[in-house]
Amino acid sequence: MLLLAIDTSGRQGGIALARVEEHDAPSEIEIIEIMPLIGGTFSAQLIPQISTLISSNGYTKDAIGAFAVVSGPGSFTGLRVGLAAVKALAEILAKPIAALSMLEVCAAASGVKGKVMAALDAGRGEVYVGEYTIPSTARMPARSTTCEKLVTRADFLAQAKAWNLATPDAAIAQAAQAAGLQVTTIAPISAAEVARLGWRKIRSGETVSPMQLEANYIRRTDAEILEKSRS
Repeated sequence: MLLLAIDTSGRQGGIALARVEEHDAPSEIEIIEIMPLIGGTFSAQLIPQISTLISSNGYTKDAIGAFAVVSGPGSFTGLRVGLAAVKALAEILAKPIAALSMLEVCAAASGVKGKVMAALDAGRGEVYVGEYTIPSTARMPARSTTCEKLVTRADFLAQAKAWNLATPDAAIAQAAQAAGLQVTTIAPISAAEVARLGWRKIRSGETVSPMQLEANYIRRTDAEILEKSRS
């Protein structure tokens, strides 16, 4: 069957089409094609690009057997665009969805085992942080999330001392290295990595329905912050 993976969480995004077999390990799935998305125009690009990606490879939407989508953290608008598209397609096709944290995708893509802290620049002097336990072998239990949170840059550097740190953000990596921390700097995450982790979750039954799919913003919206300040 086909797996469609979508990431609209950042300044740039992407979609990937993968061919999967029931017993394929995530590293074994065939990535048919990856199509980049230009940030700021996701709402205009996403559906046409999905259609082009599927049809140009000789398929129809009915060949899609599952979806993997980044549900956060990231751009409020970008996430809403990606999740809305997946909700609609999954509802029409009655297919499962793997909802992924970009932080967990980073941790998985790093190849680091044990206690892993993934970090992403959140702007405003803050950092998105995800703490995970990554099994050393595929036979061990699936990774577990300790927590995902938004912290200041200073708090991040203090908390990261007890973890194996992984990040695709050069500024975060440089700050961590300057503080004497051990850092694995990973390449920018592509939709192919979203597909691989998504397939792992689908195989283990970690899926949601279109109605259950929600954004994982971590940071509150400005409207929520303003409402709390008024109360």
